[in-house]
Amino acid sequence: MSGLPTYARFISIDLPGHGQSPWPHRASLKTIGDLVAQEMEKIDSPTFTLVGNCSGALIGLFAIESRPELQARIERLVLIDPFAFAPWYFRIFVTPLFGRLFYYSTFANPLGRWITNLSLRGRRNEETDLTHSFQRINHQATYSYLKFMTSLGSVNRWNGIAIDTDIVYGDRTFSAVRNSVGIWRSVWPHIRISELQQCGHLPILEATGDLKALLFDDNQVLD
Repeated sequence: MSGLPTYARFISIDLPGHGQSPWPHRASLKTIGDLVAQEMEKIDSPTFTLVGNCSGALIGLFAIESRPELQARIERLVLIDPFAFAPWYFRIFVTPLFGRLFYYSTFANPLGRWITNLSLRGRRNEETDLTHSFQRINHQATYSYLKFMTSLGSVNRWNGIAIDTDIVYGDRTFSAVRNSVGIWRSVWPHIRISELQQCGHLPILEATGDLKALLFDDNQVLD
Protein backbone atom coordinates (compact mmCIF):
# COMPACT_ATOMS: atom_id res chain seq x y z
CA MET A 1 0.00 0.00 0.00
CA SER A 2 1.38 3.40 -1.02
CA GLY A 3 2.67 5.50 1.87
CA LEU A 4 2.88 2.60 4.32
CA PRO A 5 6.26 2.22 6.08
CA THR A 6 8.23 -0.82 4.98
CA TYR A 7 8.04 -2.34 8.47
CA ALA A 8 4.23 -2.13 8.63
CA ARG A 9 1.32 -3.83 6.92
CA PHE A 10 -2.35 -2.88 6.75
CA ILE A 11 -5.14 -5.45 7.06
CA SER A 12 -8.63 -4.31 6.07
CA ILE A 13 -11.58 -6.42 7.23
CA ASP A 14 -14.66 -6.71 5.03
CA LEU A 15 -17.62 -5.72 7.16
CA PRO A 16 -20.61 -8.07 6.89
CA GLY A 17 -22.79 -7.09 3.95
CA HIS A 18 -19.90 -5.43 2.09
CA GLY A 19 -17.11 -6.75 -0.10
CA GLN A 20 -17.32 -10.53 -0.18
CA SER A 21 -18.69 -10.90 3.36
CA PRO A 22 -22.30 -12.08 3.55
CA TRP A 23 -24.90 -10.39 5.71
CA PRO A 24 -25.44 -12.43 8.91
CA HIS A 25 -28.76 -14.22 9.41
CA ARG A 26 -29.44 -12.47 12.71
CA ALA A 27 -27.62 -9.18 12.40
CA SER A 28 -26.94 -6.84 15.30
CA LEU A 29 -23.97 -4.77 16.43
CA LYS A 30 -23.14 -7.59 18.83
CA THR A 31 -23.08 -10.29 16.12
CA ILE A 32 -21.19 -8.02 13.71
CA GLY A 33 -18.66 -7.18 16.42
CA ASP A 34 -18.24 -10.90 17.07
CA LEU A 35 -17.62 -11.62 13.37
CA VAL A 36 -15.01 -8.84 13.19
CA ALA A 37 -13.38 -10.14 16.38
CA GLN A 38 -13.08 -13.58 14.80
CA GLU A 39 -11.10 -12.05 11.91
CA MET A 40 -8.92 -10.08 14.32
CA GLU A 41 -8.05 -13.30 16.14
CA LYS A 42 -6.64 -14.67 12.86
CA ILE A 43 -4.02 -11.90 12.57
CA ASP A 44 -0.66 -13.68 12.64
CA SER A 45 1.09 -11.16 14.85
CA PRO A 46 1.32 -11.16 18.63
CA THR A 47 0.27 -7.48 18.82
CA PHE A 48 -1.27 -4.95 16.44
CA THR A 49 -2.81 -1.48 16.23
CA LEU A 50 -6.55 -1.33 15.68
CA VAL A 51 -7.70 1.59 13.52
CA GLY A 52 -11.39 2.39 13.08
CA ASN A 53 -12.86 5.17 10.95
CA CYS A 54 -16.25 6.78 11.76
CA SER A 55 -18.76 3.95 12.39
CA GLY A 56 -15.91 1.47 11.93
CA ALA A 57 -14.47 2.81 15.19
CA LEU A 58 -17.63 1.74 17.02
CA ILE A 59 -17.65 -1.67 15.36
CA GLY A 60 -14.05 -2.14 16.48
CA LEU A 61 -15.12 -1.41 20.05
CA PHE A 62 -17.93 -3.96 19.78
CA ALA A 63 -15.35 -6.48 18.57
CA ILE A 64 -13.24 -5.84 21.68
CA GLU A 65 -16.36 -6.15 23.81
CA SER A 66 -17.07 -9.49 22.15
CA ARG A 67 -13.55 -10.80 22.83
CA PRO A 68 -12.10 -9.00 25.90
CA GLU A 69 -8.98 -11.17 25.65
CA LEU A 70 -8.06 -9.26 22.47
CA GLN A 71 -7.06 -6.30 24.64
CA ALA A 72 -3.82 -8.10 25.47
CA ARG A 73 -2.90 -8.08 21.76
CA ILE A 74 -4.07 -4.57 20.81
CA GLU A 75 -1.16 -2.31 21.67
CA ARG A 76 -2.89 0.82 20.41
CA LEU A 77 -6.39 1.92 19.44
CA VAL A 78 -6.88 4.76 16.93
CA LEU A 79 -10.43 6.05 16.41
CA ILE A 80 -10.78 8.43 13.45
CA ASP A 81 -13.65 10.95 13.49
CA PRO A 82 -15.82 8.81 15.78
CA PHE A 83 -19.34 9.79 16.86
CA ALA A 84 -20.17 9.10 20.52
CA PHE A 85 -23.87 9.60 19.86
CA ALA A 86 -26.25 9.63 16.91
CA PRO A 87 -27.05 13.23 15.87
CA TRP A 88 -30.51 14.24 14.70
CA TYR A 89 -29.52 14.10 11.02
CA PHE A 90 -28.81 10.38 11.43
CA ARG A 91 -32.02 9.72 13.32
CA ILE A 92 -34.18 11.36 10.68
CA PHE A 93 -33.30 8.50 8.30
CA VAL A 94 -34.70 5.85 10.66
CA THR A 95 -37.95 7.58 11.63
CA PRO A 96 -41.08 5.45 11.10
CA LEU A 97 -42.87 5.66 7.72
CA PHE A 98 -40.60 8.14 5.91
CA GLY A 99 -37.07 7.47 7.21
CA ARG A 100 -36.16 4.81 4.67
CA LEU A 101 -37.51 6.99 1.84
CA PHE A 102 -35.35 9.88 3.06
CA TYR A 103 -32.30 7.60 3.13
CA TYR A 104 -32.75 6.19 -0.38
CA SER A 105 -33.55 9.64 -1.81
CA THR A 106 -30.38 11.03 -0.25
CA PHE A 107 -27.82 8.26 -0.73
CA ALA A 108 -29.12 5.78 -3.33
CA ASN A 109 -30.07 8.48 -5.84
CA PRO A 110 -27.33 10.23 -7.91
CA LEU A 111 -29.05 13.62 -7.66
CA GLY A 112 -29.57 13.17 -3.94
CA ARG A 113 -25.89 12.33 -3.47
CA TRP A 114 -24.84 15.40 -5.45
CA ILE A 115 -27.09 17.70 -3.43
CA THR A 116 -25.95 16.15 -0.15
CA ASN A 117 -22.27 16.46 -1.01
CA LEU A 118 -22.82 20.08 -2.06
CA SER A 119 -24.63 20.87 1.18
CA LEU A 120 -21.75 19.37 3.17
CA ARG A 121 -19.03 21.45 1.51
CA GLY A 122 -18.25 23.05 4.88
CA ARG A 123 -17.42 19.60 6.28
CA ARG A 124 -14.96 18.57 3.57
CA ASN A 125 -12.20 19.82 1.31
CA GLU A 126 -13.15 21.11 -2.11
CA GLU A 127 -11.91 17.99 -3.91
CA THR A 128 -13.51 15.49 -1.50
CA ASP A 129 -16.83 13.80 -2.24
CA LEU A 130 -18.46 12.63 1.00
CA THR A 131 -21.09 10.57 -0.82
CA HIS A 132 -18.94 8.99 -3.54
CA SER A 133 -18.70 5.60 -1.81
CA PHE A 134 -22.50 5.32 -1.74
CA GLN A 135 -22.46 4.61 -5.48
CA ARG A 136 -21.27 1.03 -4.99
CA ILE A 137 -22.49 -0.14 -1.59
CA ASN A 138 -25.16 -2.55 -0.44
CA HIS A 139 -27.79 -0.03 0.63
CA GLN A 140 -29.86 -2.57 2.50
CA ALA A 141 -26.87 -3.49 4.67
CA THR A 142 -25.78 0.14 5.06
CA TYR A 143 -29.27 1.17 6.15
CA SER A 144 -29.21 -1.61 8.75
CA TYR A 145 -25.87 -0.31 10.07
CA LEU A 146 -27.41 3.15 10.35
CA LYS A 147 -30.33 1.77 12.35
CA PHE A 148 -27.93 -0.07 14.64
CA MET A 149 -25.87 3.08 15.25
CA THR A 150 -28.91 5.16 16.17
CA SER A 151 -29.78 2.61 18.84
CA LEU A 152 -26.23 2.50 20.22
CA GLY A 153 -26.95 3.90 23.68
CA SER A 154 -24.22 5.24 25.96
CA VAL A 155 -20.58 4.70 25.02
CA ASN A 156 -19.85 4.36 28.73
CA ARG A 157 -20.31 0.65 28.08
CA TRP A 158 -16.65 0.66 27.00
CA ASN A 159 -15.11 2.38 30.00
CA GLY A 160 -13.51 -0.93 30.99
CA ILE A 161 -11.33 -0.97 27.87
CA ALA A 162 -7.78 -0.16 28.94
CA ILE A 163 -5.77 0.34 25.75
CA ASP A 164 -3.43 3.14 24.68
CA THR A 165 -5.93 5.20 22.66
CA ASP A 166 -5.95 8.11 20.20
CA ILE A 167 -9.00 10.07 19.04
CA VAL A 168 -8.33 11.84 15.73
CA TYR A 169 -10.70 14.26 13.99
CA GLY A 170 -10.64 17.05 11.42
CA ASP A 171 -11.10 20.66 12.48
CA ARG A 172 -13.87 21.04 9.86
CA THR A 173 -15.74 17.86 10.69
CA PHE A 174 -19.31 17.62 11.97
CA SER A 175 -20.05 19.44 15.22
CA ALA A 176 -21.40 16.16 16.62
CA VAL A 177 -17.93 14.61 16.26
CA ARG A 178 -16.30 17.60 17.97
CA ASN A 179 -18.91 17.45 20.72
CA SER A 180 -18.17 13.76 21.10
CA VAL A 181 -14.57 14.44 22.13
CA GLY A 182 -15.53 15.36 25.69
CA ILE A 183 -17.72 12.27 25.93
CA TRP A 184 -14.87 10.02 24.84
CA ARG A 185 -12.54 11.69 27.34
CA SER A 186 -15.05 11.00 30.13
CA VAL A 187 -15.00 7.33 29.13
CA TRP A 188 -11.19 7.13 28.88
CA PRO A 189 -9.42 10.00 30.71
CA HIS A 190 -6.07 8.68 29.43
CA ILE A 191 -6.78 9.22 25.70
CA ARG A 192 -4.80 11.49 23.41
CA ILE A 193 -6.82 13.93 21.30
CA SER A 194 -5.54 15.11 17.90
CA GLU A 195 -7.27 17.73 15.76
CA LEU A 196 -6.02 17.73 12.17
CA GLN A 197 -6.05 21.13 10.51
CA GLN A 198 -7.80 22.02 7.24
CA CYS A 199 -9.54 18.67 7.31
CA GLY A 200 -13.17 17.57 7.35
CA HIS A 201 -14.80 14.23 8.10
CA LEU A 202 -12.39 12.19 5.96
CA PRO A 203 -8.88 12.57 7.42
CA ILE A 204 -7.75 9.44 5.56
CA LEU A 205 -8.25 11.32 2.27
CA GLU A 206 -7.84 14.93 3.35
CA ALA A 207 -4.92 14.75 5.80
CA THR A 208 -3.19 11.53 4.77
CA GLY A 209 0.31 12.74 5.62
CA ASP A 210 -0.65 14.03 9.06
CA LEU A 211 -2.53 10.85 9.82
CA LYS A 212 0.41 8.74 8.69
CA ALA A 213 2.74 10.71 10.97
CA LEU A 214 0.39 10.22 13.89
CA LEU A 215 0.01 6.50 13.28
CA PHE A 216 3.68 5.73 12.86
CA ASP A 217 5.43 8.42 14.93
CA ASP A 218 4.08 9.13 18.42
CA ASN A 219 6.13 12.34 18.55
CA GLN A 220 3.76 13.85 15.99
CA VAL A 221 0.66 13.52 18.20
CA LEU A 222 -0.90 16.90 18.99
CA ASP A 223 -2.58 16.95 22.39
